[in-house]
Amino acid sequence: MTDGFPPGLTAEEADDLFIAGRVVAGERELFRYLVSRHQKAVYGMGRSFFRNREDVSDFVQEVFLKVYRSLSRFEGRSRFSTWLYSIAYNTAVNEVTRRKEYQSLAEGDAEADGDTPERKLVRDLARDAVLEAVGDLPERYRVCVDMYFFYDRSYQEIGMITGFPVNTVKSHVFRAKKLLREKLKEIAQGGIE
Repeated sequence: MTDGFPPGLTAEEADDLFIAGRVVAGERELFRYLVSRHQKAVYGMGRSFFRNREDVSDFVQEVFLKVYRSLSRFEGRSRFSTWLYSIAYNTAVNEVTRRKEYQSLAEGDAEADGDTPERKLVRDLARDAVLEAVGDLPERYRVCVDMYFFYDRSYQEIGMITGFPVNTVKSHVFRAKKLLREKLKEIAQGGIE
């Protein structure tokens, strides 16, 4: 752990680094604050990789166990969340490789409160079109698109998390957006005829 924080950190990010340092220094009970702060995001990532809640819960538990065990090796040169997501991503990829079942975050079916039946139908049809388009993307594109749009991660962070060079990440997101546009246009034109 370095004493100085990387430049440009938000207060929450600096707080993560401070808490991580205190945990490494022996205040292990503070780890629960890191879990509490990042559990939802790790759970969301798990949902993008695994199909059932039990697998997602097991994934979250495994990720935080790995983070806890590895915390003394975290040097603080990046945001804590980037380091955490890297561990989560690698854990998920290893498990998915073993199972072969990646599911994009876009496949979640969140519902808006107070939707009319017509709005729900339109939203469901739009979601189905996006799911079909996303489902046709190569896995490496889907992963980059998920992290870019759903996790609001920068190209650099996606590169750090996935191990892809930054230019490869940019290329994957660019190509994925182009393929999605073409596929959605094709679906829309097919629905009109």
